[in-house]
Amino acid sequence: AGGCCGSDAKQYVYGGWAWAWWCITDTQRISLEIMTLQPRCEDVETAEGVALTVTGVAQVKIMTEKELLAVACEQFLGKNVQDVKNVVLQTLEGHLRSILGTLTVEQIYQDRDQFAKLVREVAAPDVGRMGIEILSFTIKDVYDKVDYLSSLGKTQTAAVRRDADIGVAEAERDAGIREAECKKEMLDVKFMADTKIADSKRAFELQKAAFAEEVNIKTAEAQLAYELQSAREQQKIRQEEIQIEVVQRKKQIDIEEKEIIRKEKELIATVKRPAEAEAYRIQQIAEGEKVRQVLLAQAEAEKIRKLGEAEAFVIEAIGKAEAERMKLKAEALQGYGDAAQLALVLDALPEIAAKVAAPLSKVDEIVVLSGEGSTMTSEVNRLLAEIPASVRAITGVDLTKV
Repeated sequence: AGGCCGSDAKQYVYGGWAWAWWCITDTQRISLEIMTLQPRCEDVETAEGVALTVTGVAQVKIMTEKELLAVACEQFLGKNVQDVKNVVLQTLEGHLRSILGTLTVEQIYQDRDQFAKLVREVAAPDVGRMGIEILSFTIKDVYDKVDYLSSLGKTQTAAVRRDADIGVAEAERDAGIREAECKKEMLDVKFMADTKIADSKRAFELQKAAFAEEVNIKTAEAQLAYELQSAREQQKIRQEEIQIEVVQRKKQIDIEEKEIIRKEKELIATVKRPAEAEAYRIQQIAEGEKVRQVLLAQAEAEKIRKLGEAEAFVIEAIGKAEAERMKLKAEALQGYGDAAQLALVLDALPEIAAKVAAPLSKVDEIVVLSGEGSTMTSEVNRLLAEIPASVRAITGVDLTKV
């Protein structure tokens, strides 16, 4: 304030600078920083008569509008920041105390934001007339000395717990239902997805098989074409080789033919002529030998034939004589009768006995074993008694009837 020529005009400058005359101009400063206040009201009775202690936090500052800044300068210029805080703090505490008397404990405790908003709205005009702006105001703490809030909190806590348990049960039920629905939807979606995947996979496999078949066909065709072309080239090469071989063979044949002609002439001179002479000589000798062998064979055959005829004549004569002898013997036996047959048998018995006893002549000692009480005489008699049966079995003649 003040200046040259004794002017009484006042100039307000914030956030900048201005000219001041030394010893003429009066300059003073005021802080525009934000000030933090903590209003506190102890044992204030509410509308229900319950004594509460409330603490809050407020952020205030001096406004920079020219008119409001002038008002703030009129009231606080020359004072420090602490003095400004005390004035505003008392104002806020007075409004806070008055508002607490109009509200219930439940309104203050349960809706602190609304309570703080109400305090800010009521106190703003008063502090605004001092050029102060309330930037923010919040309730920091609310408590009492008679455990009213704790009891209210227990009731509320029990109710909240009850509602929470009910809510949890309902939520679990709804969650179970929703989970089942989600699982069903998931299974439906998974089934559709699996079906689409299977269809896609099948289509892919079919397409892959078709591609593979086409590739195999092309590969087979290319391989077949390659083999055909290779066979054609091999055939051409073979034809060329055959032609070369034919030419070589022709040349070789010409050489061999000339060599054969030479050898023929040589063989004719060295082998054929002497061989023909030797062959003629051997042929003549063989023909003579053959004639000799034929004559010898004819003579031998004639000899064998003559011997066979003689032997046949002799055998025939002997057979006729034997037949005649047997015929005569039979006729004689028929004429002899039983007496003659018996005589013949008796004549033949010594010869039969000799032939039977012939093996015994080579035995040094014979031991006859007989039963108890038997004698050598009885054994001999038994053997003699068996002779007629033996003779009958051999000759048919019964000696017991003679």
